[in-house]
Amino acid sequence: MIQVRRLGHATLTTPDIERQVAYYTEVVGLTLVERAKDRAFLACKLGLEAIALEPGPANALSRLSLQVAPGSDLNAIARELAGHGVKCEQASGISPGIAEAIVFRDLKGTIVELFADYVFAKDDGRQAGVMPLKLGHVAYRVDDVHKTVKFYCDVLGFRVSDWHADYFAFLRCNTDHHTVNFVYDAQPQLHHIAFEVKDWAEIQRAAEILARHDIRLVWGPGRHIIGHNVAIYHRNADKVRVEFFCEMDQMKDETLGYFDPRPWHQDRPQRPKVWPEGTLRNYWGFGSEAVIRGYQTVE
Repeated sequence: MIQVRRLGHATLTTPDIERQVAYYTEVVGLTLVERAKDRAFLACKLGLEAIALEPGPANALSRLSLQVAPGSDLNAIARELAGHGVKCEQASGISPGIAEAIVFRDLKGTIVELFADYVFAKDDGRQAGVMPLKLGHVAYRVDDVHKTVKFYCDVLGFRVSDWHADYFAFLRCNTDHHTVNFVYDAQPQLHHIAFEVKDWAEIQRAAEILARHDIRLVWGPGRHIIGHNVAIYHRNADKVRVEFFCEMDQMKDETLGYFDPRPWHQDRPQRPKVWPEGTLRNYWGFGSEAVIRGYQTVE
């Protein structure tokens, strides 16, 4: 079985690449590692590529890169994908850090780039913005959640961490509670992207950085119930919903089958499960009430 090990970078389309490069460098605090005429690549300060930008409509995910074990035989992966009826091809020059990959489209039409070997980006030495540790997860709205989850689990080796009723699935590929999320929507579209920061203090610092750039939070701070991460959300100029989070649940031993115990867990031990309809988004903080007066979402 193909076994994805981590999330690489997400490629977002934008009508204004320069504006988004400024946002991801000055606000999010990423390093611009390559800028071509119609594409830009940005990495976290620790060297992991996080975001690529290319021309297109705002708030749209066009590509997602996923890493398998270093040294893996990409030809063997291509044959395995073909055995699942997935048409794929080999591609080179995917990003500054990814020389070779197997490329195919998933069920929702997103181009997936599976790569094995990666070269870390250099730090440019600039200290600006939030400076997250990594791109933590990507969430997407799909019209058939169960079919999409089955594809990612059966073909790419993801595991289901939790369901919220039968319409929101959280999938992991490593210790993190979730790397990709899928939620039902009749109109498939990007739901949000999320960056991990070091700790609670960094969440506060991120909120202050956003305020200095006149960017308001649209959700949080609070501790989610599913996944238990502390998070804040905002939208950038392209209306991409961006999350900063810390303290996500960790499945450190798949054989044990439970998430590493934490004081805020509802169950002892906390195992993957189906959370019932009506489960609130947050354990505490904004969103920990069933009805929040004055709150309006921007879809």
